[in-house]
Amino acid sequence: MAVPLSPYRLAKARDLYNVFTAFNAVSWQFLVGNIITLFALRLGANSTYIGLLSAVLYVSFFFLPLGRLLTRRFSVVKIFSVAWVGRSIGMVPVLFAPFAFAAGDAETALFLVLLGVSLFHVIRGVGLIGNNPILSYLSTGPDRGSYMTQIQIINSAVGMFAGFAIALLLGRDPPLFLYAIIVAAGIGCGIFSGLLMRKVPGPEMEDTAKHEKITKLIRGAMAQPSMRNFIYILLLVALASGVSRTFIVVYTREVFNQSDGMVSLYAVFGGLGVLMAGLVIKFLVDKIGAKPIFSLYVIIGLVSMVPVIFFPLLTIDNYPTVILFLAFLFFVMNFGWLGTEGVMQTYFLGMIPADKMMDMGILYFLGFGIAGAGGALLGGVFLDAVTAISGSQVVSFKILYLVLVVITVKILFLMRRLIPLGALPFKGALEVMFSIRELRAISLLDRLDKTSDSGEEAAILVELRGAPSKLAVKGLLTRAKSPRLSVRMESIQAIDAMEALDADTEKALMDDIVSNPYTTAYMSARTLGNHGVFQAIPLLRELSESGDYMLAGEAIIALAKLGDDVFRPRMQEIIVETQNPRLQIMGAEALGIYGSPDSLPVLLDIKLKANPPPHLREGIVLAMSNILDIQNKFYPLLVRVLADESLAPTLAMDEAEAAYENFMTVHGRRRSKTGDMAALSHQAKIFQQAVSKYVKHNKGQELARWILEIPDELVHTIVQTILAETVLSDEFAQYPSLHLLISHWAAHELRLWTRKLKV
Repeated sequence: MAVPLSPYRLAKARDLYNVFTAFNAVSWQFLVGNIITLFALRLGANSTYIGLLSAVLYVSFFFLPLGRLLTRRFSVVKIFSVAWVGRSIGMVPVLFAPFAFAAGDAETALFLVLLGVSLFHVIRGVGLIGNNPILSYLSTGPDRGSYMTQIQIINSAVGMFAGFAIALLLGRDPPLFLYAIIVAAGIGCGIFSGLLMRKVPGPEMEDTAKHEKITKLIRGAMAQPSMRNFIYILLLVALASGVSRTFIVVYTREVFNQSDGMVSLYAVFGGLGVLMAGLVIKFLVDKIGAKPIFSLYVIIGLVSMVPVIFFPLLTIDNYPTVILFLAFLFFVMNFGWLGTEGVMQTYFLGMIPADKMMDMGILYFLGFGIAGAGGALLGGVFLDAVTAISGSQVVSFKILYLVLVVITVKILFLMRRLIPLGALPFKGALEVMFSIRELRAISLLDRLDKTSDSGEEAAILVELRGAPSKLAVKGLLTRAKSPRLSVRMESIQAIDAMEALDADTEKALMDDIVSNPYTTAYMSARTLGNHGVFQAIPLLRELSESGDYMLAGEAIIALAKLGDDVFRPRMQEIIVETQNPRLQIMGAEALGIYGSPDSLPVLLDIKLKANPPPHLREGIVLAMSNILDIQNKFYPLLVRVLADESLAPTLAMDEAEAAYENFMTVHGRRRSKTGDMAALSHQAKIFQQAVSKYVKHNKGQELARWILEIPDELVHTIVQTILAETVLSDEFAQYPSLHLLISHWAAHELRLWTRKLKV
């Protein structure tokens, strides 16, 4: 097993590999990118030759076993480096093709191109054995998918600019020798990138020296249903991706008669598509998983081929339309298919254990090579054959891409059986991709992963609280163990803001309320209550008597939110016995949440205590309003009275008057001397006078009788009895807020009574 690099050395190694990737991308574009296809077409190549030239690219993969044999004596980094220098030198024969063509020998010129490209890919195939092990070694850690995609982004961005440079150089009718100059520049960049690779650390030789036989490897892979299904998908993706992208260049050149410079310019749009695909993958892959992105890109690849089938022939001569169409076609086809290839490799690396990386990597590339080479070769032969039969290149391309569409539909069918590897389901992934809140959360998580400043970390967590996302759970749980208290607190608050908790999060919170009293335990208890975690009830009962009064208070409130009515009597005892002001206030709030009329006497007894702490009495009145089910409308009135107690009688009379007017609006013209309607009419008429005597003169006899005459079906007996006794008691005469509460409740009951008898 390779020894992982320290964070510092890993960062340096990645920087070096990034530089290698940039020069390697320039080399690829200048040597075997679209330029080699354009060069061959200028030399008179037909579709069969182009298919053969493209098939050679996939021949690389057949030489991986030779590279594997070399790992018994050399490290993968050394093999990779030497092969990368050698593959560039292998392109030297192409430099002489323009001379052969100028001498009138087109066949020799085409042979030299094929020879150079073949040498390039054969030598490349030997070195390619180190690609997966080195990349896997450098992408170790939680950002594996993100870093792998970063490499693809660098490759795409540099390749796009190199393609743009080629487009500028080629123009409309470039001389053949210009192709040789570009290839020479590519050879130089390739040699430099190969030499640079020698400095990149990688797995030691002994880590890659033990291998299974290829036949045994294939049998073992095909015996696993999940791997067998992936290999089928791999073969079909390689075929559809390789053929569609290879022959779109020929399609552009031959059907639309576009110049080499224009084709190269379209290739720049293709590079932009690859770059965009990489950015999307990098942004999402570590958060939602590879599988849904894999499926999405295959769908985009499918959609990208449909325009070739249905493009109207009548618009071929419309130059602006053709330019827009081809630019879009190159963009979306490369976005879809190269995005598919990139995320497919990420998915594959997630399936494979580290000790199987090299051997399974060979199987991966062999499958890719077989399908890609066969598809490219057969695609070229198919195009020439159908063109000869139908007499139309346009028809042959339409039929070819129709076949590719059918193959892609088969891919999508097979992808339903791919194992998720911890990814979100496809529907859930789409919801994330099209949710501004989820995308903002992902962006914040990305910033959170990159920051090393604890202050900035806390600030980002505050923002995450405003953009709650289930994707943030893992990162938040990690930061809930931060050595900085503010970061731990913000993390738990961000977790509390989420819509739902998974089992791991619930367990982490329960561990926190046990392990971290006096710090974050109380916040975890609050979160457990807010999210209805019933498994926490036994633990919360125990901690309701903790020495950490903050934790005890939040545990009590959490139990109330969880509806633990069995514990309510003990909770009432705790509230009465405690001398801690905060615990008393939180206890009163908990009783209000329970909403049990049985708690009214307890709350009133606490209210009568001498020298109560600030806000306890207001908290008790508010809790009573919750039990009486009038808190939402009563709360604004209470706020006004606390600001100016002299307003209490006025506000109480406003409530009484409004309730009477409501009665008159509903029943004002009805007259009945008997029955329920007569009782309601009598009560409505005396209501304002009863309230007035109570709130202005502290004479509650009439209001007490009024309360006791409310029909039993409208009010709980305990509520009726307790409130009637309260308005008669001189002990509560000094509390304007309590007067307002009872008056407001009575007005509320009058409205309910009025509505009940409404015809």
